Amino acid sequence: MGTLILLSLIVCPILYINVGPALGAEQLDTLKLLGIIAACSAAWCFIVGELTGNNSQMDKLWSLLPIAYTWIIAVRGGLAPRLVVMAVLATLWGARLTFNFARKGAYKLKFWEGTEDYRWSIVRSGPAFKGRRWAWMLFDLLFISIYQNALVLMTTFPALVSMHSSAPFGWIDAVAAALMAFFIVWETTADEQQWAFQTRKWAMIGAGQKLEDLPEPYCKGFNTTGLWSRSRHPNYFAEQGTWISFYIFSVGAGIGIFNWSVIGALLLVVLFLGSSALAEQISGSKYPLYADYCSKVPKFFPGRKYRA
Repeated sequence: MGTLILLSLIVCPILYINVGPALGAEQLDTLKLLGIIAACSAAWCFIVGELTGNNSQMDKLWSLLPIAYTWIIAVRGGLAPRLVVMAVLATLWGARLTFNFARKGAYKLKFWEGTEDYRWSIVRSGPAFKGRRWAWMLFDLLFISIYQNALVLMTTFPALVSMHSSAPFGWIDAVAAALMAFFIVWETTADEQQWAFQTRKWAMIGAGQKLEDLPEPYCKGFNTTGLWSRSRHPNYFAEQGTWISFYIFSVGAGIGIFNWSVIGALLLVVLFLGSSALAEQISGSKYPLYADYCSKVPKFFPGRKYRA
């Protein structure tokens, strides 16, 4: 957590000052508005998370905020074709993620309720926080609430820097749109394969069968089929690809091949390195064959097919 926050505090200003572009008055005004929304979201996540003990408040908003941010930018940018395409793709991405989280019971009529991501309870009970309520509150405030809200806002910076571009929608934008659409489809496929696997596995366990007695591949406990047979985290691979593709739109806008709006995509990659490590630590502790799976299948980029 500390490394990510420190990296953001150091790298963001350096990139803005030395790489450019500088934001115009209307862009700064838009950033101020988005910052207010992000600050309100962070306050909500922290207060509600602490009061209810459900620390998935930001998880619920993660898929919704980029939709709001990109459409605000698009409207303030005069609904330029590039901005509209970016907002539409962000909406498709958000709809997919919202649906996937909703079917796990995350959203309720009372928005602060719902199923919490199981990983938070594991992190809370870890040695860093066990018996140290103040340490968890600090983690909740700085990382879950403030940092993650800031990161989500930063992923939409390519739209902000492209807000008043005079460059027409061109082939670079078309490539960015095609790549982003591809990764959204890839992630949707990975989600569906994982959902089908876990639903079937738990249905058999619920019917009284033991995990080790289930038929292949369910007896392993983790998914090794479809995209999951070639990548340990095909959903994370696609998520990173989605926002790297989103950054390419800023190149199409004529901002430059490398500009400071890349910070969101870069920090997202760093975040998923940590998130995937946690997920694999949990899976490795639960399933004896998971280490063998890790030794044979790449973490993110698809590679050779898993052979038991």
